Amino acid sequence: MFGFVSSALSLSLDFFGETRLKLSIARLIVEAIPMTKVHDDVLAANKSYVEGFGDKGNLAMPPARHFAILTCMDARLDPAKFAGLAEGDAHVIRNAGGRASDDAIRSLIISHKLLGTNEWFVIHHTDCGMETFTDEVMRSLLGQSLDTAELRSDGWHDVGRGPGSSEGDFIDWLTIANQAKSVTSDVRRIRSHPLIPGSVTIHGYIYDVKNGQLVEVPEATRAGQNR
Repeated sequence: MFGFVSSALSLSLDFFGETRLKLSIARLIVEAIPMTKVHDDVLAANKSYVEGFGDKGNLAMPPARHFAILTCMDARLDPAKFAGLAEGDAHVIRNAGGRASDDAIRSLIISHKLLGTNEWFVIHHTDCGMETFTDEVMRSLLGQSLDTAELRSDGWHDVGRGPGSSEGDFIDWLTIANQAKSVTSDVRRIRSHPLIPGSVTIHGYIYDVKNGQLVEVPEATRAGQNR
């Protein structure tokens, strides 16, 4: 199914009240955009959401409960549900693995400095995709092709036609070998950052995808205590 963005343009120019030039373009096709069921479903869901939006437009910019969550982008995790959030409650920062990357820390600094959060949760999870490869594997896969790879019983395999790119060699993919250690490492990195004050409390947890439970990583939480 294709959607066409069309426009009718009518331009009238009056020169000294005498000469009138009229240019009319009856139909201008700007571009053809392929539509998908996912696209249509998202817009339908948004329409329904708008109908029940109510007074959410009056919510303040700073999060009402003054805390932030850094967690993984994994589709099985729903922070609003596992942490009991409503719109306007908290900041949720997500990336592959829920890692304390430079950009995640950038967001956390803004979250505190400009928007007043003073308590943060670093939440990784069981059965994380970031445990299934190393930097070397990812770089090799990208070097062969940019198409989606296949995960088999013996690891990842590239099934694309190529070409690939060596640009992946310059990225630290922040893979995970041990969840408890990665949570602790991320909490320590955040805690020691010179732009993050000691007054911010940082907690470390692992979300269990099998039962939805948040399991504390004591070493991480100790590392994240106020200083």
